[in-house]
Amino acid sequence: MEIAVPASRVAVLAECDVLVCGGGCAGVTAAVAAARHGASVILIERWPFLGGMGTAGMATGWHRSDREKMVIYGLVEEVAQRASKEGWLWRDPQYPRAHETHWFDPEGFKVVYQRMLDDAKVRTFCYTLAGEPIVEGGRIRGVLLDTKRGRRAMLAKIVVDATGDGDIAAKAGLPFEFGRPSDGRVQGMTLMYRLCGIDEAARRAAPREVVDKVYRLMCQLSDEGKLPPFNRATNLMRFGNRSIPNMCPVSGNPLDEEELTRLTAKAREQVHQYLAFMRMNAPGFAKAEIEQTAPSLGIRESRRIRGLKTLDADMVLGARKQPDAIGHGIWMVDIHDPKGTGYTTWNDRGKGNMLPQGQSYHIPLGMCLNDRIPNLAVAGRCASSTHEGHSSVRVQTHCMVMGQGVGTVAAMALAAGVDMAKVDIRALQAALKKDGVYLEDVPQA
Repeated sequence: MEIAVPASRVAVLAECDVLVCGGGCAGVTAAVAAARHGASVILIERWPFLGGMGTAGMATGWHRSDREKMVIYGLVEEVAQRASKEGWLWRDPQYPRAHETHWFDPEGFKVVYQRMLDDAKVRTFCYTLAGEPIVEGGRIRGVLLDTKRGRRAMLAKIVVDATGDGDIAAKAGLPFEFGRPSDGRVQGMTLMYRLCGIDEAARRAAPREVVDKVYRLMCQLSDEGKLPPFNRATNLMRFGNRSIPNMCPVSGNPLDEEELTRLTAKAREQVHQYLAFMRMNAPGFAKAEIEQTAPSLGIRESRRIRGLKTLDADMVLGARKQPDAIGHGIWMVDIHDPKGTGYTTWNDRGKGNMLPQGQSYHIPLGMCLNDRIPNLAVAGRCASSTHEGHSSVRVQTHCMVMGQGVGTVAAMALAAGVDMAKVDIRALQAALKKDGVYLEDVPQA
């Protein structure tokens, strides 16, 4: 059934050069980069805080190393320095042998991101949901917002969709892919959480054989259907107070609100089931409590907006270099089972899903631009990629590379009076390098 919605006149809330929809890590870096290059910028975000899946989803790992050295810098490095100074980010003990270089406190990152936007003079509107795009004559003029005061319009010369789900781009009519080709399923989602009340002395004193026994029992009970599925790369005995394990998987459609509600409730039940198991079986966990569950399910994949270029697994695993590179990526092909079993190709490290040690691939600008609406760009996990390529480039540091690249090219396009795809790529790359981005081995077009 459909109903007719009467046409109405909408008040303009504000106008700017660059409007960034979405305040996750990609949106923040896009906004900061555009503002620092001279554009007037507004960022809108539906949550009351910034950070996206890193804060709302409590996904707190950062990946910057090619397993020999760090290759992701620029605004990523600035965030790291600001957070480290406050004690909100710390180095992974395996660096540089692992891709994981840092872990962070999501509460601290909310503050760091807000400070960076404030310092760059970006106008920020949280509690604000981006609704319909305003498209006229093949260009986007702005976005309609759903606010507490009613519908408002935000107008801009360039719009960056950093919503994660590609909401604005899809509603504007840009084609997109969803899920894997075989059955249309997207990667599994995870509810992150944090425990407290663990007796750390007892946990650390547990012999290796006891730790392994607890893990094997978890696997056995899960296989028998007496415990829910879990990420088999996670052994809860290795997580202490305030650690954030990645273990409670669910699968479904992240664009279906009712299904997402059901899946979130299901994942919360999983957290309580595993807490009960640990209290009964794990040394040091007898008085453990749930300190916090993430405000949002950790959504890894939904729409992938079709762009001028599409990042695929061959580009990732072959460490492919691109003439329109805006930064480097290092993460593996990391697919969490779309059926929600908890299995992930992360468990198969070294079996053809990792880049060679010491190598990285280029993240191309073309995966963020399109051939239909020249003043609309995307940044983050909704950028153009295959199911497999996406599983690498979706991680936060890589999304921030896209954000900084898109924000910079947006400001440069406005300054030059051209569309983003027409900006001189060498000039863009020179600007990114000047701003601290690691960008090496760029081939000629």
